[in-house]
Amino acid sequence: MFVVKKSRHNPLLVPTKENLWESVAAFNWCPIQGKIGGKTGKNNSENSHTRCVYRAMGPAESAGPLKGPEHLSVVGYADSKDGIHFENRRKLIEPQLPWEQFGCEDPRVTFFEGKYYIFYTALSNFPFNAAGIKVAVAITEDFKTIQEKHLVTPFNAKAMILFPERINGKILVALTVNTDMPPAKIAFAYFDRMEDLWDENAWAQWYAKLNSTGANGSTGGHSASNVLDMRRFPSDHTEIGAPPIKTKKGWLFIYSHIQHYFDGQQKVFGIEALLLDLENPEMVIGKTKGPIVAPEEIYEEYGFVPGVAFPSGGFLRGTGKNQTLEIYYGAADTTCARAHVNLDDLLDSMIPTSAAELVVRSGENPILKPTELSWESKAVFNPAAIDIGGKVRILYRAMSNDNTSTVGYAESTDGLHITKRLPEPIYVPREPFEMKRVPGGNSGCEDPRIVKIGERLYMTYTAYDGIDMPAIAVTGISVKDFIAQKWNWDKPYLISPTQVDDKDSCLLPEKVKTASGINGGMKYLVFHRVGTNICADYFNSLDFKNEKINKCIEILRPRPGMWDERKIGISAPPIKTKKGWLLIYHGISERNIYRVGAALLDLKDPTEVIARTTDALLSPEMDYELRGQVGNVVFPCGAVIRKDTLFMYYGGADSVTGVATLSVSKLLSVLCQ
Repeated sequence: MFVVKKSRHNPLLVPTKENLWESVAAFNWCPIQGKIGGKTGKNNSENSHTRCVYRAMGPAESAGPLKGPEHLSVVGYADSKDGIHFENRRKLIEPQLPWEQFGCEDPRVTFFEGKYYIFYTALSNFPFNAAGIKVAVAITEDFKTIQEKHLVTPFNAKAMILFPERINGKILVALTVNTDMPPAKIAFAYFDRMEDLWDENAWAQWYAKLNSTGANGSTGGHSASNVLDMRRFPSDHTEIGAPPIKTKKGWLFIYSHIQHYFDGQQKVFGIEALLLDLENPEMVIGKTKGPIVAPEEIYEEYGFVPGVAFPSGGFLRGTGKNQTLEIYYGAADTTCARAHVNLDDLLDSMIPTSAAELVVRSGENPILKPTELSWESKAVFNPAAIDIGGKVRILYRAMSNDNTSTVGYAESTDGLHITKRLPEPIYVPREPFEMKRVPGGNSGCEDPRIVKIGERLYMTYTAYDGIDMPAIAVTGISVKDFIAQKWNWDKPYLISPTQVDDKDSCLLPEKVKTASGINGGMKYLVFHRVGTNICADYFNSLDFKNEKINKCIEILRPRPGMWDERKIGISAPPIKTKKGWLLIYHGISERNIYRVGAALLDLKDPTEVIARTTDALLSPEMDYELRGQVGNVVFPCGAVIRKDTLFMYYGGADSVTGVATLSVSKLLSVLCQ
């Protein structure tokens, strides 16, 4: 498991009117760290000085009288002593030669054997077409003067990257071939001399052999190599991102993965990663399961091309267990942004053989199954849980064959094995808003969540009559009656607006000071889901007859292209830890797979998110999670902590109940990186 965090200073580089050539956009940057040249020019993480090249765009007329595109791209340069504030901005590479006369785009820079090689996309014709979009390289020793420029590929290609050292004695590059003549291919090329890099004849031979295996041990020129295909579906598109980064476990290969590129649907940009073998980079030894960065912030969603997060550079910072990968990317084709992730956490999640499972399912799963009793004969799932009196009390959703949902009760002494289960439901539909109105249709009291406030327990649940929109209901009971199993529940009230898609609710188990701008003082906080987002509202009291949800303070929202891209909602009520409120939540993917993640909320202001897991904690894998009333579902509604273990109780495929455990300290250490 890992957490990618975007810099709170983003965007770090933005267009400026002071320079006409970058007044429209400044994006897709690539950094190099350390002093110029020599020993510290190899992305030395001990040196904080950061230099970067980036794509800058301004009005085309600023570059000369050529009739061409409305905007012209050049390669800009900037540097920074703290990695946050960039200055000394100037043009570094601009259109001068016929093969780049209509723009120089998307630079990638590598320090190799004493020089800096800056690869970029060169545009030679307008209107733009594939024949005029190729890869070029500029060579510099000091980022002040470009000593050489060469057109590299005689065919359509973009995004060439150079490995920073020889591999088995060979110089190695990777590039996206036929980028504008889909389907594009990401392929490798080996050669002995740098001069071969701009040898047109050698590249022509390589291109002709593109689909063959090729001989990696060639003694000169280029050889065609295997193609990397990272697409999950034929409608996807991939493109090379950052220059390769050497780690102790392999070459980290960061790339762009674009969903729905060819099927006419909305394109979804994401940043993903591969891990390649150190000696044979054509061999993939690990990969991320999906996007690790997606466009979700304002500066990523709005710009010259909205909804884009495109990787173009990165390096390692720090040492040991605290070493981080910094990912540099373009946001909305307008600005430059940066994100970081703990390197060990990322690598461990990518390699199947070394990935340690943070979440462990009980070998007794499913711990609750339907019985012959009529009220729970169809399904028992989506359980709430609370630890009181040395016992974990599990309140589960039970469904009869006529699709009426009630709440059943079970106990566990150790949190894993059921030691008691009642033969009758402890809570049944009582009010018109939860009574069945369509024979055989779904109705009743669904998906309970329970918290303790003072000497009372408050249960929220989804009330449904089969016709009106599902709504949030809340009831209460004294702790004393609950333990004695005297089910004297309060009269339930609806607290969500009518005809609004609002579910997945709970109370925060203690009062908090309200956020700035919302009538100061200590108040109760109600979490709920409006549409696709997790929201919260402040309540003055626990008088639910008069207190109603009337706002939506957004806490979390779905992330495009990721495992929680369609819809999210809380799972278990937030649990207080020393680091913050731990919120377990569920997310739904585009293909309707329910998974579980975690977020850490600020202790003083739980509407502020400190961190959120990038990958899922729990995904449907077992047969009882894959097959049932609704397949591919893991759906928790309750969790308790005992010492350092979190017990998470969840519904499997809307049919049975399971439990999984994880280390709280490990989860918090990842969230707090």
